[in-house]
Amino acid sequence: MQRFFEILDVGIASVNKTIAVLGIAAGTLLAFVNVVMRYVFNSGFAWAGEMVNYLFIWSAFFAAAYGFKRGIHISVTILIEKFPPQVAKAYVIFSHILTTTFLLFIVVYGVQYLMVMHELDFMSVDLGVPQWIPMVVLPVAFLGASYRAGEKIFEVAKTPADKVIINAEAETIHDSVDKK
Repeated sequence: MQRFFEILDVGIASVNKTIAVLGIAAGTLLAFVNVVMRYVFNSGFAWAGEMVNYLFIWSAFFAAAYGFKRGIHISVTILIEKFPPQVAKAYVIFSHILTTTFLLFIVVYGVQYLMVMHELDFMSVDLGVPQWIPMVVLPVAFLGASYRAGEKIFEVAKTPADKVIINAEAETIHDSVDKK
C-alpha cells in the first residue's frame, strides 16, 4: 500500500508541476505572439485573449495544488505557537481536516457546475468550445489539492508534537518530507 501512495504522490506532483509550468509558459508565449501580431502586423488571433486567461487559470490552480505538497501556502502560526505542543498539534491537524473538507466541497460543486454548463450547452465566446471543457480544471485541480491537504493530516499526525510548531508548521513538514 505504501508503494501505491508513493507512485500516486509522484504522479500527482508531476501532473501539477507540468500543467502549472506549461500553462504559464504557453500563456505568456501566446500573449507575446498576439501582441506582436497586433502591433507589428496589424492582425492577431481573436481567441488568444480567452485562451491566455484559461492557460493562466489552469496554471494557477495546479500550482496552488502543488503548493500544498511543498507547504508554501501562507500559514499564520503566531497564536498556536503559544499553545502547548499537544494542543498546537491537534489544532494544526484540525485545520488540515477543515481545509481538506473545504477542498472536497469545491470538487463536488465543481462537478455539479460542469454538469449544469454541459446541460445548458454554454459555449466559450472566442474559442467556440463548450464552456465545461476549460472549466474541468475546477474539480481536477481541487481534487489534487484536497489529496495534498489530506496528506498533511497524516504528516502532522506522525510528527512529534514538540516538532510541529518550531518557526512555522510548513517548514517543519517540509523538512521532514525532504529527509525521506
